[in-house]
Amino acid sequence: MTAHRFEAPAHVPRGLAAWLRIWAVARRHAYVLYRSPHRLFDVTVWPIVDTVLFGSLGVYFVSQGGPNSAGQAGVAYLLSGIVLWHVVYQAQIAVSTGFMEETWSRNLLSLMVTPLRELELVAGIALFGLAKLVMGVGVVALAAFTLYAFDVTDLGLALLPVIAILLMGGWAIALFVVGLILRFGNGAEALAWGIMFVIMPLGGVFYPVEALPAFIQPISALLPTTHAFAAGRELIDGGPVPWGELALAAIGTLVAVAAALAFVAWMLRLFRRRGYVTRSSSPGCCGCSAAAGT
Repeated sequence: MTAHRFEAPAHVPRGLAAWLRIWAVARRHAYVLYRSPHRLFDVTVWPIVDTVLFGSLGVYFVSQGGPNSAGQAGVAYLLSGIVLWHVVYQAQIAVSTGFMEETWSRNLLSLMVTPLRELELVAGIALFGLAKLVMGVGVVALAAFTLYAFDVTDLGLALLPVIAILLMGGWAIALFVVGLILRFGNGAEALAWGIMFVIMPLGGVFYPVEALPAFIQPISALLPTTHAFAAGRELIDGGPVPWGELALAAIGTLVAVAAALAFVAWMLRLFRRRGYVTRSSSPGCCGCSAAAGT
């Protein structure tokens, strides 16, 4: 019988190994999307529905007030708002549902016994989420241009810092959601979508803070998205780059990201210490854990 020689794999530098693990997570989620095309609903159908809904509202108000009415600017506010809103929405949903995919497939325990670090898992999911974000925001922008002749690129490069701030804001929200799922299990999954419907009216997506009821305005002013969307509206009005609003939004977003990282790290420690990992393991492991507990 012929003996086979097995050679040890070449040494991979520590930094490169981390990037390879991140890339592997991103590819894993790409394969899931490829095998389940119905998951494209969030980046194809939903963006078009939002564009038609808010774009048609704006067109109706213009038709009631005439082409020179304030409703004319309202159309641009609504369409630019929904384009920028999908930056937050797609960034948050991609990371939240990416983590939930690991719990749905009961793969979390398997990942925790590999060299993969928690930060690398989130980074891989976020990397794949960037591809979904480009698709979703691209569909919204294309629908706005095709159906309502609104070209968001007319706002120029000044829109890039607004997009960057909203992207990081979406990731911060997603980390809070992931932390709640770690703590409370699958029952907290509804927050992945529900929390966005709370942020949307409070975040000044389509209107300034002053349009909200007086007792809600202080809460809205604390959200970094409020200042980012306000900066977007100033660009729509043709004004200069609103550095003041962008600075407030950037500072608030950095604070939110730091708080979200601290929160998810705290929840992860509880997740391990209290044995919540058994909720995300295979059915057999859950059964064994239950039997051991009795």
